[in-house]
Amino acid sequence: MRLRPGLPVPANEQRTLTKMESENMSDTRQNNITLCPSIDEFRSQVYPTVYSIITIIGLLSNGFALIILIKTIHHCSAFHIYMLNLAVSDLLCVSTLPLRVIYYVKKGQWDYSDFLCRVSSYALYVNLYCSIFFMMVVSCTRFLAIVFPVQNLRLVSVHKACTVCVCIWVFICLTSSPFLMSGMHVDPITNKTKCFEPPDVELDITKLIILNYFSLVVGFGVPFLVILICYAGIIHALLFSPSAMTKGNRTKAIRMIVIVMLAFFVSFMPYHIQRTIHLHSMSLQNCDQIVSMQKSVVITLCLAASNSCFDPMLYFFSGANFRRQISTFSRKSKEPQSVRSPLQSSSKF
Repeated sequence: MRLRPGLPVPANEQRTLTKMESENMSDTRQNNITLCPSIDEFRSQVYPTVYSIITIIGLLSNGFALIILIKTIHHCSAFHIYMLNLAVSDLLCVSTLPLRVIYYVKKGQWDYSDFLCRVSSYALYVNLYCSIFFMMVVSCTRFLAIVFPVQNLRLVSVHKACTVCVCIWVFICLTSSPFLMSGMHVDPITNKTKCFEPPDVELDITKLIILNYFSLVVGFGVPFLVILICYAGIIHALLFSPSAMTKGNRTKAIRMIVIVMLAFFVSFMPYHIQRTIHLHSMSLQNCDQIVSMQKSVVITLCLAASNSCFDPMLYFFSGANFRRQISTFSRKSKEPQSVRSPLQSSSKF
């Protein structure tokens, strides 16, 4: 299209030029990424190894935790309800990780249905944000119990905890629904069926940035701020009102703070920071920077998935009934059947 200088450009031609410029910029960015070295080999090594470890640890620890939590349901409390839901969330997530392992072992070839592809992507993010929100409400519950013990009796109950859990599940499942929109597709370059990788031709950076900031603020920033406020109050109570708490309660509070902060700084924070930086660096032209950014995506996503391994520590170190039940199981397994008294045997009935 040739335009004479000094003449105004018609509106329809302006739109055509804008569209052409946008397409040219997109093509330039895509060509630049295509010419850079692929990190497929790096992903094929890191993802299967890390996801396999997370699957084994997550299934065993959360499965065992769920059994203990169900067996101690008669000692039910708000904390117990939140831990039960957290264990269910983790198990749902790690049960889909083997599909990711198979996908990356096959060098990025998806051999299953589009439905499984969407559910596998969806489950990881539902678990990620459910974990964050359940950690937030657990921290609030412990904060009320320590700082406002009288009000805690009125504000915290099993019924209210169940209501909060339902609200969290509904909210996270609905707000994570955009992850269901991206299913499997065929890569035109390699002719492989892809999953967990959005097709470049449909990549809408503006939409992704909006979704990212929503999840960054609502899914990470607000819960993290609430947790920090709760822990500031708990630490203040520990320092200035130590006589108001038993040694056991102080220990549980300290353990919870350490575990939750560890999960946020190791698992949640690096992923959200890197994802934000990555979306704002899509126009990078240097291949070394592009490859480094893509590798950091792999590492931080693995760290995000590892949150399923932090939660069992929260059950064990912050739940007195949980540890007590494990001790009971341990004693019963070590005690020979022959030395049990008739009274112990009849007490089961």
